[in-house]
Amino acid sequence: MAEQPAGGEVYVDELAEAALATVENDMLIGIGAGRTTARFVAELGARVKDGLDIQVVAGSLHTEQRCREAGLTVLDFATVDRLDLLLDGADEVDPQMRMLKGSRGAIARERILAWAADHALYAVRGHKLSECVGTNAALSVAVMPFGLASTRAAVGRAGLNGVVRLDMDGAFLVTDNGNLILDVALSGDEDFEQLGAELNAIPGVIEHGLFIGEADTILVEHDDGSIERLER
Repeated sequence: MAEQPAGGEVYVDELAEAALATVENDMLIGIGAGRTTARFVAELGARVKDGLDIQVVAGSLHTEQRCREAGLTVLDFATVDRLDLLLDGADEVDPQMRMLKGSRGAIARERILAWAADHALYAVRGHKLSECVGTNAALSVAVMPFGLASTRAAVGRAGLNGVVRLDMDGAFLVTDNGNLILDVALSGDEDFEQLGAELNAIPGVIEHGLFIGEADTILVEHDDGSIERLER
């Protein structure tokens, strides 16, 4: 949707337009927790004001607030068994459509949203595209505070050294679900499917940011404004 800034020029958010190209009336849409999703929320809000009839589920409390401020109808995901579409971002993607997620700490909720969606669409800026995930972003691992030391030791035995993420005040960052986040550097030589299985087998690990097969579509916005489309 075109916007008219004060200077008179028309600005069109090409990424939001491409991401929302298939949105129709009566859809139920999941919205993740990343910065990019704020652009989708703004565009959806504008379309709702023009008569679009949709409902959304938010992947974080912050996204939920943003959706309500934009005039979107937000449902409690506890009452929803499926989504028509998921709109989300990622920290890093590669040409195999593997992703790293978790910079916002909402990986458990975002994994469930992806699992429940008929179509999962992710969008990133071009600098987040690399030859192999783990090159430019850390792996986020959500863990329970209870048993933190033993969980970190188990993660270490899987060949990973995790640093507990801190908030702006220097305290442990606590997610919406009450978990902590370990940030782990990857070498790029890992077998990601095996690594994911090893992390899933550790009781104190709630979720991790390796999203290997979740994406049906990834949109990559390059600096020249072009949109590259990756399809599963």
